[in-house]
Amino acid sequence: MKPDLSTTYLGLGLPHPIVPSASPMTGDLDHLLALEEAGAPAVVLPSLFEEQIEHEAMAIHFGMDFGAESFAEAPGGYLPEMDEYNAGPNDYLGLIHAAKRELDIPVIASLNGTTRGGWTLYAKTLEEVGVDALELNVYFVATDPDMTSEDVERQYLELVSEVRRAVALPLAVKVGPFFSSMANMAKRLVSAGADGLVLFNRFYQPDFDLDTLEVSPNLKLSTPDELRLVLRWMAILDGRIDADLAATTGVHTAEEAIKLILAGADVTMMASALLRNGPDHLRTVVDGLQSWLWTNEYRSVAQARGSLSQLNVPDPGAFERANYMKSLVSYSSDWLTDHPTS
Repeated sequence: MKPDLSTTYLGLGLPHPIVPSASPMTGDLDHLLALEEAGAPAVVLPSLFEEQIEHEAMAIHFGMDFGAESFAEAPGGYLPEMDEYNAGPNDYLGLIHAAKRELDIPVIASLNGTTRGGWTLYAKTLEEVGVDALELNVYFVATDPDMTSEDVERQYLELVSEVRRAVALPLAVKVGPFFSSMANMAKRLVSAGADGLVLFNRFYQPDFDLDTLEVSPNLKLSTPDELRLVLRWMAILDGRIDADLAATTGVHTAEEAIKLILAGADVTMMASALLRNGPDHLRTVVDGLQSWLWTNEYRSVAQARGSLSQLNVPDPGAFERANYMKSLVSYSSDWLTDHPTS
């Protein structure tokens, strides 16, 4: 009998744990259909950005005010009242409508921002159009030297709490690892209303263009080497917080997915590998997962999940400072081998 690959994430029963995450691959219906055909158990749509919401809201506000009071015929402006006009990013809502109409798998929407602003309004809108769950993709870089770590954490928690009060949707929060106490922050995010955590948000860093002397974006797709940070915190958090855990960043092959499941992931998410290799790469990863479980005599993903988390390994210190010391002592290279110390 083949191993049972089924899992549960955000209350959604999934046939296996390899989920396409937010990326250009999930940004149009043709690609979504191809992912479903390749066996995707669910999809996370690209993020609706706070800047998009603010831009459209400002454009509509300007249009409604423009010309007001200029002529008696238009004392209130030239556009209809706001409650008769859809101020939202129509393309995103259109994608959701099409996905829900054409796909037979769960559709998870994503909101990306840092302030409460229009988040609760759009969270409600996404709930109304029928998404199956919502992912808050929180991106915030604290550049103000007067802003304390407590201020930053409060901003995250208030945002999650506001959205939680606004909707009944299953709610995941995608965060970065850069908190002074990641484990405590994870626990507080769950207390604020998160049903799941996605580890980790991959913050894209700016670069300098030496020809134009400008700050420019420089997107690099992830590599499997980026798995380590996610693996460590997945293993630490498993069994310690009452929430589902999704792993993202660095998942390219079945090997990375297996490691994260052993650490405690309910699902592992892929973007860069699918962008490089296309939707059919999903089948390769799922087949590799099933083959490994069979070879190693696991009956199911559920049996394997968390078996190497910090709570379950003989040496919990392997995830802490002890591992740092062992890594430094054990490192070697060809140069060191050829030049031994006396």
